[in-house]
Amino acid sequence: MITIIAMTWKEMLRKRVMLLTLLMTGIFLLAFWFVAQTIGIGLQTPAGGGEASVSYLIERFKLGAIIIALGFFFGSFVTAFLSIFSSFSSVAGEAEQGVLLALLPRPLARWRWYMGRWIGYVTLGGGYSLLIFVSILLIARFHAAIPLDLLLLVKAFLLFAWTVPLLVSVSMLGSCIFSALGNGVFMTMLFGAGWLGGMIEKVAGSLLARDASLQPLKTIAGLMSLVMPADAIQQRMLSEMFSLSAIKELMNINDVLGPFGLGQEPTNAFLLYTACYTLAALGLGLWVFQRKDL
Repeated sequence: MITIIAMTWKEMLRKRVMLLTLLMTGIFLLAFWFVAQTIGIGLQTPAGGGEASVSYLIERFKLGAIIIALGFFFGSFVTAFLSIFSSFSSVAGEAEQGVLLALLPRPLARWRWYMGRWIGYVTLGGGYSLLIFVSILLIARFHAAIPLDLLLLVKAFLLFAWTVPLLVSVSMLGSCIFSALGNGVFMTMLFGAGWLGGMIEKVAGSLLARDASLQPLKTIAGLMSLVMPADAIQQRMLSEMFSLSAIKELMNINDVLGPFGLGQEPTNAFLLYTACYTLAALGLGLWVFQRKDL
């Protein structure tokens, strides 16, 4: 299995998937630096009691929340597409090229090959998630303020990185069923549906919450989030990072974040559902691959 994991890493480097992703990440972080600088420029001239004043600290926190929400809005996209496009042809692509016919007749159990691939994609995606997570926080910290509670940051990172095993599990399952091209299209549309459901829920929950006619729209958005819960996990990640339950008496964070607001916070039951969803996709993928005619 270790050999398969190492082979997965080398393959991604050979195909330049990771190198291209890192290059685009550098461009994104450079642009994000200037965006964060523009947002935080008003903090250079604090009024009244100076940098120790309560109003200044609250304003610094608000601007930091805007910068973080904006950064993770795009950072989650980059992480998701790396997870999808690194693994969407993991089974179908190699079956079409005849690679699996050369590997699997040897004394290598199918489940070992499958799990080696899965661990390889997840560890590489998890390392990238850590890189972009830390980079966004450092930029936000330089231009405004971020939560400094280590426990909150660890919980937030685990939630941010959770989308990697989730998407890799579903993508590899799809690769056992569809062709490489078909699975790429399927995963892109599936992720897009989950993202759209999250956006609908945010808009309906913040701006038009009192309109009873929007209840069917909220129901549809909830169903879309159940089909692909990746975006909902990101909302819970931001909620944990901002300690939403602790500051709701002090300010309405959704008014501060505007279109990047959090909407309805996913519950612990939803996180349990997402964990079962991930494990079910992984287990079903193993089952289908064991019985797949190569």
